[in-house]
Amino acid sequence: MASGVKPRVKVPKKAAAGEAITIKTLISHKMESGQRKDKSGNIVPRSIINRFTCEFNGQSVIDVTLEPAISTNPYFEFDATVPEAGEFKFTWYDDDGSVYDTAKKVAIG
Repeated sequence: MASGVKPRVKVPKKAAAGEAITIKTLISHKMESGQRKDKSGNIVPRSIINRFTCEFNGQSVIDVTLEPAISTNPYFEFDATVPEAGEFKFTWYDDDGSVYDTAKKVAIG
């Protein structure tokens, strides 16, 4: 598990039924490509977030595969339609098998 990994998500607390909202996500992660060497000349093992998903009430909203060229601390901004009150679940998958997730609820109002 990479150290210091922290997912952050910004979702409006309320939306009208059928409204498209903007969601912003960022995860603090070093994203080692596996091509750098440390001070001793040893290759630093690859450690990247290789997949990001977002679901709303169990339905897929976005599913992204990430490659080694992705930047440190990957940021995603996307729109999603909110058909009803519910919960967005955000999940990041790391090369080492670690899974980082968080959730945010949205009310209809």
